[in-house]
Amino acid sequence: MSERNQTADEGRDARHNERMARKKAVVDEKIAAAQVERGVLLVNTGNGKGKSSAGFGLVARALGHGMQVGVVQFIKGRSDTGEEAFYRRQPGVAWHVSGEGFTWETQDRARDVATAEAAWEVARGLLRDPAIGLVVLDELNIALKYRYLDVDKVIADLRARPPMQHVVVTGRAAPPELVEAADTVTDMTVVKHAFAAGVKAMPGLEW
Repeated sequence: MSERNQTADEGRDARHNERMARKKAVVDEKIAAAQVERGVLLVNTGNGKGKSSAGFGLVARALGHGMQVGVVQFIKGRSDTGEEAFYRRQPGVAWHVSGEGFTWETQDRARDVATAEAAWEVARGLLRDPAIGLVVLDELNIALKYRYLDVDKVIADLRARPPMQHVVVTGRAAPPELVEAADTVTDMTVVKHAFAAGVKAMPGLEW
């Protein structure tokens, strides 16, 4: 290596080290400032793929820390998903499939409302149990979007949960009231999806 190239590399490395030192100082300051320990309400919404998958990933994380987990699936009615097949075999997981299928399949609002209300009663039981460390309310946003459930009552129940209990709510079109009440909100955006190119939903990836 020439002396000129060596000098250039040394300058680049020095600049990199300076940037990383500044970044570390900022991160360390934020970590030091975050001292509150309590349950967190997360909302995964948007039109992109991965909202439920992210929620179920947190189930694995919670189980790894020895927490008990409750899952209630709104809207979705199938019971042959890979995540259900796996998690039902795990100790510490209470899994409830409470939907009857997507709204364009049922085409019966009164029945959808009754099904959502029954599912919420199951969810309320989990939200009242301090032994449950994580509750996943899959596709709840859809039930709220179509007003199958009263959003104010749902938020009141979420706020009344045990102080250390975490909740994940998934589904498109999260209502503004829920977004406001949440601690963390992720809006998943579609960039590209195989289905648009005619690729069928594949087991192990989509369900």
